[in-house]
Amino acid sequence: MDVRQRTEEIEHMTFAPWATFSDQSRGRMLPEEQDPIRPVFQRDRDRVLHCKAFRRLKQKTQVFLSPEGDLYRTRLTHTLEVSQIARTIARALRLNEDLTEAISLAHDLGHTPFGHAGERALNELCPDGFKHYMQSLRVVDKLEKDGRGLNLTWEVRNGIVTHTKGTWAATPEGRIVRMADQIAYVNHDIEDAVRAGVLDPATLPKDCTAVLGQTKSARITTMINSILANSDGDVKVGAEENEAFLALRDFMYATVYVDKTAKREEQKVDKVIGELYDYYLNHVDRMSNFYIQLAYQEGRERAVTDYISGMSDEFAIRTFEELFVPQKWHVL
Repeated sequence: MDVRQRTEEIEHMTFAPWATFSDQSRGRMLPEEQDPIRPVFQRDRDRVLHCKAFRRLKQKTQVFLSPEGDLYRTRLTHTLEVSQIARTIARALRLNEDLTEAISLAHDLGHTPFGHAGERALNELCPDGFKHYMQSLRVVDKLEKDGRGLNLTWEVRNGIVTHTKGTWAATPEGRIVRMADQIAYVNHDIEDAVRAGVLDPATLPKDCTAVLGQTKSARITTMINSILANSDGDVKVGAEENEAFLALRDFMYATVYVDKTAKREEQKVDKVIGELYDYYLNHVDRMSNFYIQLAYQEGRERAVTDYISGMSDEFAIRTFEELFVPQKWHVL
């Protein structure tokens, strides 16, 4: 018996009966030999952690575009916070922590530069529309490793594509990630908004904070405890906590997410994304070789969308400046 088989045996001895067991995975699109050390979901986690799209998350916007200071969340730090919350829940419920972490780390790989403003801009430009959760799946299936993809398991891929809306994940671990994503972004966005001076914590709805707590830590703990108390055979949150949380989320959408100070730069995103999209649509050869080949295989619109959505904020701005802003020159 190798290390992996021993780990799988431990799963069956320690996991809850409704957990997703590594040795019962539906498998990969391209069959592979098992790793002698790592079960399949741990292997998926490692593939995500080492891929290029994951590294790009460090320079992609969460809420505030190009904020001054290094204390604000990026798409990478958001992803890590989601992973921490989701793993805490999975471990307490005796579910598969490796699967939970793999989905958490991969869920936003397809996010655009400039956060949801960039996503909205690309959605308006692309003939087939653009959704970051669909793009995240495309990243792991097609775009990583020069077109070979990461060849992840069905369970991880299912968790990625269902983490935002619509049908819930087929696994309890995937459903945990969807809840953890919302718990993370609402609470860390409150903290960032307070730090940015666009939200007074005293204005948070009193009926929400009375149930969830006055601090970020207290609110996250309340939601985790509610999930643990109400989950047995499925992942659920208590009615009172869920109602308070949804009201708090609605408050954020009605205030911070539309705040003129916080979002004043977003009107420029449409210009940057739009100009880049039009330029590369007419100059496909200016993209890297991989995307040039993709344009021949799947069409220019698809290749340009993939190229721009993979950009970091900094790379998109730098590229825009190089293409459309006059450069200084010197006469010798």
